[in-house]
Amino acid sequence: MSNLLTDTLEQARLTARALVEFGDGLINPTLRLGVTGMSGAGKTVFLTALVNALTAGGRFPVFEALASGRLARARLAPQPDDDIPRFEYERHLRALTDERRWPESTRQISELRLVIDYQSRNRALRTLTLDIVDYPGEWLLDLPLLTTDYDDWSRETLALAQRHPRAAVSAPWRAHLATMDPLAPADELAVVTSAELFTAYLRACRDERYAMSMLPPGRFLMPGDLAGSPALTFAPLALPDGGEAPKGSVWAMMRRRFEAYKSVVVRPFFREHFARLDRQIVVVDALAAFNAGPEALRDLEGALASILACFRVGRRTILGSMFNPKIEKILFAATKADHLHHINHDRLEAIVRRMVMRAAERAEFAGSEVDVIALAAVRATREATVRRDGESLATIVGVPAAGQTLGTETFDGEAEVALFPGDLPADAAALFDQAGKSAFQGLSDTTAQEADYRFLKLRPPKIQRDGDGSVILPHIRLDRALQFLMGDRLQ
Repeated sequence: MSNLLTDTLEQARLTARALVEFGDGLINPTLRLGVTGMSGAGKTVFLTALVNALTAGGRFPVFEALASGRLARARLAPQPDDDIPRFEYERHLRALTDERRWPESTRQISELRLVIDYQSRNRALRTLTLDIVDYPGEWLLDLPLLTTDYDDWSRETLALAQRHPRAAVSAPWRAHLATMDPLAPADELAVVTSAELFTAYLRACRDERYAMSMLPPGRFLMPGDLAGSPALTFAPLALPDGGEAPKGSVWAMMRRRFEAYKSVVVRPFFREHFARLDRQIVVVDALAAFNAGPEALRDLEGALASILACFRVGRRTILGSMFNPKIEKILFAATKADHLHHINHDRLEAIVRRMVMRAAERAEFAGSEVDVIALAAVRATREATVRRDGESLATIVGVPAAGQTLGTETFDGEAEVALFPGDLPADAAALFDQAGKSAFQGLSDTTAQEADYRFLKLRPPKIQRDGDGSVILPHIRLDRALQFLMGDRLQ
């Protein structure tokens, strides 16, 4: 009964907010774009490049409003929500251009507003306000918890932790778990220890050796000002079949804190931010999963399906905008396409499309548009052809970050290196074969040493500022992403 009342109150709040924002939108047309993805996928770089493209221009042949000259100007404006940090566009741009380093990853929600002046197709002068919400993908994976109780979550999480390769990194936590009796009186020290070991397990899963993606609760990895609070101090238990949690027991304490996490963390995020989005881009680092192996690919597939299932999808209608707004367009951006030769970009898109296929079909059935694009928001390489043993090889050329090593060689962060990325498998489904021993199976004949080059971390490119201090970032297919996400709103 309490859950039903909570859901009813939440829906009433959402409807009231939707009505207010619908009225505001009649006067000032506004598009709310969500940008998310797992840690390290490139959200901050993508958003910095998107803002740079709209404010500074550049070569964007597929983004029709800009290519045709109808986009007059785009300017930064004060953000609409005073309680949300501003996305630090200027600082991130300096990091890319002046310092030639990648900006720090997203660790909390942030926001930025752009006001775009443009000429419509019938030559009328119009304005579109673009509100961009940047948030960690780990938080998005918390949304399914709203429809899950502690007991089910506990059993599912423990079962997942016992699978390869998670079993090895979860061993310390599971060893402590074996000492805990769910029916025993609540023991704060044991609960805190369990939560710390559980968090350490989640953090270890995120290491590039494993590149796991399904790691809720998301705030355990990015606690912010909630660090150490009871709402973040719980963990799964090995529960008995049937029965009820005795009052004052460890089980009852864990269950209460799980529900507090949903009330304090998950529901406010859904109500205040997620439920208000019109369009969404999910940034995907598939190359990190390739490097870690088939288990990481399957885990990423599950995470993307879970993310897509969270979206309130559907076609945009007047009544829907007034009472129950939906996300009408979702873009999955396979980043770091510049780490592959362009002949493999279609294969990269096909692999990510295969990951989201079933969930995307459901979203499209509901009326949403879903697309997958292989892109590099900031291109760090150039393509070249070299001769080797009488054979012409397609390569990419970039600068490995200082300290990166390959064999006995350590790179200084200044010298360019020719990389032989090889070919991705033509059959995307083969990458998810349970029998596969390596994500490199199916790649064309590159040596293991050459395959290692593909995943060296590269520095941003050298970028010259114009006389007025402005800068234009090089990219791959960012214009296609912009056209999909907002082209129809600039007609």
